[in-house]
Amino acid sequence: MAQTRRVPVFGSRPPCAYQSRLDERSLQLRMARLERSRKSDKPEDFVCYEDSDEEEESTMSLCTMLNSSYNFVDYIRNREYGMREYRSVNQNHGTRHILTHDLFKERSIPLKTMNKVFCSQWLSSKQIVFGTKCNKLMVYNVKSHELDQIPSIKGRTDEAPDQQSGIHSLKINPSRSLLATGAYNSNEIAVYRLPTLDPIVLAEGAHKDWIFDIEWLDDEFFVSGSRDTKLALWQVQDQYEEQYDADGDLIQPVTQYLNPAVIRSCKTAQKVRAITFNKHLKEMVTLSLNGYIHIWDVERFRQRFSRRLSSYQDNVCMAMKNDSSLYAVGCRSYTLLLDSRTLHTIKKIPARYSGCGIRSLSFQDNVITIGTGVGVIMFYDIRAGKYLESSINSSRAVVLKTSRGYVYTDEDFMMDQGFQRVKYTPAIYTHCYDYSGTRLFSAGGPLPANLCGNYAGLWQ
Repeated sequence: MAQTRRVPVFGSRPPCAYQSRLDERSLQLRMARLERSRKSDKPEDFVCYEDSDEEEESTMSLCTMLNSSYNFVDYIRNREYGMREYRSVNQNHGTRHILTHDLFKERSIPLKTMNKVFCSQWLSSKQIVFGTKCNKLMVYNVKSHELDQIPSIKGRTDEAPDQQSGIHSLKINPSRSLLATGAYNSNEIAVYRLPTLDPIVLAEGAHKDWIFDIEWLDDEFFVSGSRDTKLALWQVQDQYEEQYDADGDLIQPVTQYLNPAVIRSCKTAQKVRAITFNKHLKEMVTLSLNGYIHIWDVERFRQRFSRRLSSYQDNVCMAMKNDSSLYAVGCRSYTLLLDSRTLHTIKKIPARYSGCGIRSLSFQDNVITIGTGVGVIMFYDIRAGKYLESSINSSRAVVLKTSRGYVYTDEDFMMDQGFQRVKYTPAIYTHCYDYSGTRLFSAGGPLPANLCGNYAGLWQ
C-alpha cells in the first residue's frame, strides 16, 4: 500500500531491516513460482511478469527492500514531519482492498421519470454530473442527496424533435476548467465553465447525426465523433463576454457560437462510438460499430490506418490503461485487450455471463471495471490474468450486482399509469470512480431501445 525508504538515525541500518523479512520474501517467491508452474488445461494468450519473477534478486534490490518500510503509519508520519526520505503510496490499493473484502455497499439514487443515464463524471468529492437519454444534464450531490438540472444550450434555430436523442458523452478537460457535453440538439456540443457550470460555448455545424463521444486533447482542443462517421476538431478559448447589472454584479455569460476547426470522415467506419487520446504516442483512437478500430495522427488530424477486431459484435465502449499501454474494447460476450503500439489482440476476456453485452469500461491501475447489460459489474485483474477474487471466499470472483431499477414500456404508458414503475435488470451504460477510488457511481437503464427507465447507484 505504501513504501517509505528509511534512513538510520543511529547505526548502519534502520529499525525495519531485520533478517526475517528476507526469509519471508524468499518463501513468497517460492510459493509464487510453484503456483505458476502448475499447468492449466487452457494455455494463456497473455502473461504478465514482475521483477520478482527473476530467479535471483540482486544485492541492491534486497538492500532496498530491507531499508524500506511498507507500513502506512510510517508513510503518514514521514509526510507529517516533512522528512525528505523517499516515499510513495499506491493510489489504487484502496479500491482493490474494498472490492476483495466485499466492503462496497450500494445506495440507490431515485431518478423519478428520467430515461437512461448514458454518461457520468465526478465534478468534485461531493458532486457527480450525468447526462440522460431524455436530454437532461443533472448534478447529484452525494452529501445532501439533491438533484439539480443544468439548463441545456439551445441553438440559434429551432430543431426538429427527432434530433434530441439524449446526452451520450460528457468530458472534463485536463485542468478541470471546462466541461464538454451534448447540447439541446444532439448534433451539437455545449461547453460549460467549471466549477460554476455557466454555459459559455455552443459548438455547431459539424455533424448531421447524433454525437456519441467527445475527447479532450488538451485544455483548448477537443474532438467529437458522431453517428454520421464524421470527426470534428474544435478549439475553445477560455474567454467569454460578460453582462453586468447596474450594481456591477455578473448576470450571465453570453453563449458564444463555435464552428469546427477541421472536419474529417472516418474511413471504413459505420457510426463512431468511442474516442480515446493516447498522449504518449500522440495518437487518437476511434471505435466504430462495424468492428473496426481506427488510428489518427493528432498533429495532422489525419487517419493513419484501421484494423478489424477479432470480435465485432456490439462494439460500443473503449477504455485506455493509465500508462497508455493497453486498450480495452467491449463486445457482446468478450472484453478485448489490445497492445496500443500494434493493435494486436493480446487477451480475449470472456464475460462471466454469456451474451451479456459489455456497456462500459474503465481502468484502475491493473484492474478493469466492466459494466454489463444485465445489471452486473465485473472486475478483471490483468496482472493475475483472471477475474478479481474475493479475499473472504477465494472460490468466488468479485461481482457487484446492482439493485433493480425501473422501466416503463413507453412515455405514453408512463403518463397514463401515473408513473407506476415496473422492476427490471438495468444495463450499466456508465460508471466512474472518484479521485480516491473508494467510491463508484454506476448508472444506466433498460437495454432495449423501445423501453424507458432508469437506474443509478453509489457504491461506497
